[in-house]
Amino acid sequence: MLNEVEARVNDLLISDLQVHAEVMSQDAAKKMGAMALFGEKYGDQVRVVSVGDWAKELCGGTHVSRSGELGLVKLLSESSIGAGVRRVEAIVGRDAYDFLAKEHLLLNSLTEVIKGAKTDELPERISDLVDKVKTLEKELASFRSAKAMESVGKLASKAKKIGNFTLVIEKLEDGVSIEDLRSIATNLKSKNSSSVIVLASINSDKPLLVAAVSDEAIKAGIKAGDLMKVGSTALGGGGGGKEDFAQGGGVNASEIPKAFEEITRVVTGKVS
Repeated sequence: MLNEVEARVNDLLISDLQVHAEVMSQDAAKKMGAMALFGEKYGDQVRVVSVGDWAKELCGGTHVSRSGELGLVKLLSESSIGAGVRRVEAIVGRDAYDFLAKEHLLLNSLTEVIKGAKTDELPERISDLVDKVKTLEKELASFRSAKAMESVGKLASKAKKIGNFTLVIEKLEDGVSIEDLRSIATNLKSKNSSSVIVLASINSDKPLLVAAVSDEAIKAGIKAGDLMKVGSTALGGGGGGKEDFAQGGGVNASEIPKAFEEITRVVTGKVS
């Protein structure tokens, strides 16, 4: 629709219609079909601006003498500003020309990047490339997830004994998602009724942290939400959750060892 309106407006500009203004009574303006802005108040005498035979409106603003003087109109967007009222944003003249020139350069650059693509084929080709990237990202995520799950056995073997409880507190390889960290932590917790699991990973340069606590550990006062507050604070971030599971993160990946130390200190304090 916007393109159709833009084409119609530019046709009228090319027609170089004469623009003239005249002052008359409100009744005379209404009889000739002049449009008035809704909600505006007008005096007995009004100024009517006509653009050829195409438009007649009540307006006190400055206008060109002919429509062709505007040169070119490029509509940028349209949006709702009220019930039944739309706002159209546009640029004209040299600004419109510069905008279209930049778009042309951008399209030429894209056709060079996407070899063999014509300008009118770019939307489809780019859409195909985006779909392929999404597919590859899903496959990579699945691969990382499967690889991370394979580490469950190794992680269990690294468990530390603190009192009557087993603490697994380890950093996994970079790129493990928060969902995978949760799955692994939950899996490890299910293997031991007296366990506390804390796992971390770095994703997009930011540290992620999860904690899973068994029922027996909760009874001893070890709560996942409390552990997460301590750990995520050390990472320069925040987090929280329930007694049996919590997650968080921060901005300082280099502080993961410190976060582990703080969490271990809390667990040890609850047990001793």
